[in-house]
Amino acid sequence: MESIAPDAEPARLLIRSAQIVDGTSSPAFEGDVLVESGRIAAVSRGPLERDAAAAAPDLPARLRAAEEIDARGLLLTPGFVDVHTHYDGQATWDEMLAPSCWHGVTTIVMGNCGVGFAPVVPGREQTLIEQMEGVEDIPGTALAEGIEWRWETFPEYLDALGERRFMLDVGTQVPHAALRAYVMGERAGEAEPTDAELARMAAIVREGIRAGALGVSTSRILAHRTSRGAEVPGTFAGERELEALARVLGELGTGVFEVVPRGMDGEVSATSHAEIDWMGRVAKAIGRPLTFSLVQTHTEIDRFRLLLGRAQQLQAEGAPIFPQVANRSTGILIGLQSDEHTFSTRATYRKLAQLPLAERVARLRDPATKARILAEPIGPYGHPQSAMVHQGFENLFVLGDRFEMEPSDEDRVAVRAQREGRDPSELVYDLFLENEGRAFLMFPFTNYFRGSLDDVHAMLMHPASVWGLGDGGAHCGVACDAGGPTLMLTHWVRDRTRGPRIPLERAVAMLTSEPAALYGLGDRGRIATGLRADLNLIDHAKLEALMPEMIFDLPAKGRRLMQRARGYRRTIVAGETTIMDDAATGARPGRLLRGAR
Repeated sequence: MESIAPDAEPARLLIRSAQIVDGTSSPAFEGDVLVESGRIAAVSRGPLERDAAAAAPDLPARLRAAEEIDARGLLLTPGFVDVHTHYDGQATWDEMLAPSCWHGVTTIVMGNCGVGFAPVVPGREQTLIEQMEGVEDIPGTALAEGIEWRWETFPEYLDALGERRFMLDVGTQVPHAALRAYVMGERAGEAEPTDAELARMAAIVREGIRAGALGVSTSRILAHRTSRGAEVPGTFAGERELEALARVLGELGTGVFEVVPRGMDGEVSATSHAEIDWMGRVAKAIGRPLTFSLVQTHTEIDRFRLLLGRAQQLQAEGAPIFPQVANRSTGILIGLQSDEHTFSTRATYRKLAQLPLAERVARLRDPATKARILAEPIGPYGHPQSAMVHQGFENLFVLGDRFEMEPSDEDRVAVRAQREGRDPSELVYDLFLENEGRAFLMFPFTNYFRGSLDDVHAMLMHPASVWGLGDGGAHCGVACDAGGPTLMLTHWVRDRTRGPRIPLERAVAMLTSEPAALYGLGDRGRIATGLRADLNLIDHAKLEALMPEMIFDLPAKGRRLMQRARGYRRTIVAGETTIMDDAATGARPGRLLRGAR
């Protein structure tokens, strides 16, 4: 753990000769930026001393007093704004909020997907832990040990967060599942609240928004279940209930309604097909932004185009509805450190599963053990879709030595096994043993059904969409998608060879001003005089997302996948440097965000 520096006055910084990408999609330019008191004090094209717009009698003295940073050859961007994370529990014990802090993120929004930890009935905390563990794959033991429950109401939860210091700014939303559990108790999973219960839920949303929540969130997909296997409260909520919660946002004139709609898990039904209609009606009725998760699913691989087009039509009709899209496939990482994998249900492997990794690897390398495991039948998995993932060799990819965001057909396990004349399961067995048992294979669960990211490019570049779905803090044992900002600037801007790239200026706007505007955070997301000094100084030529690794640093020795980056010369939050040459400085300038600004 890095040492934590005491609170200090923000430094005065003079960033010289940077290639400035200001977050507006305007062409990059070379110039200087002066940072004072946590704000951007001046921006110039060329040297500040020669910019008439920045001229002031005391400017020379101010420049001499600043720490001068030579940024020749480096990109200067606004800090990245990730509006879809799940640090709701982690933020109560951890100040770094990794992996997001390693990827240039300076503002996060949590409380997504309808799950969170307030409000809570005292003595019923385990209910909310089970919701979060089941939906977001965050170890329940880590949450139980790590969270110090010092609140009941949502404003009290905000107060607890407000006492803390972070590497980046933190905003949150009122979660529908927790809200239902608090108001309806054992009936929270039922379809309809009474009028009195609905009125109470709306009052709690109102109280939360007034206290500083950035919105309200809900989840409706059938795949979102608690760790006990029950549907998350709110999954079957009717339009009457959803509109009652959303109308609070319209009444107060602030806040976002975040929705995970039916069908995102591949469900094909009349209900899932009608989701866009009720979301459009609600967005138009409340006049506040509604953002919904949009991915390409295995059942209807072109439906995302219909939804993008319908959202664009609704926007033209005055409904502020915004599909939220990822910049990658949702890649499930599979290896010997995963709970479930190709061999985890086979009898011989199950006898070895609890051994320390090094001992397990040694036993698995024994030819007789290998032969027994490969010959054994596959047992039942714990999730209905697990067999598709862990036995789906046609869609299972070898990652290689570098993190490859867009693997080719040649990297498919089935293709390689055929090329080498081997059984796919035997190949997987050997691949799992590489890097002393720390190797991973990747199963793209969404957004990769034509063997390329061309469809993701279409989603990102669509005029109706906004980037998000980074899921920082979530899916600890199977995925690590919070490196999206780094991958945007590497794969999409610099490296892609199998299809169109994204212009640098457009990509930076996707990461900064656009998500900030969605949540009403007008004081950040652009490099402009007077705005908050959240900045990234990046060596773009050397920028790289490193290979994910499994670490065991959560409370109760819980595990999580971690992906770091290389190439961030500085990340600056409110004028203080939090990252210097890819290492944390110990500064904690981040605070709780209370409301839009």
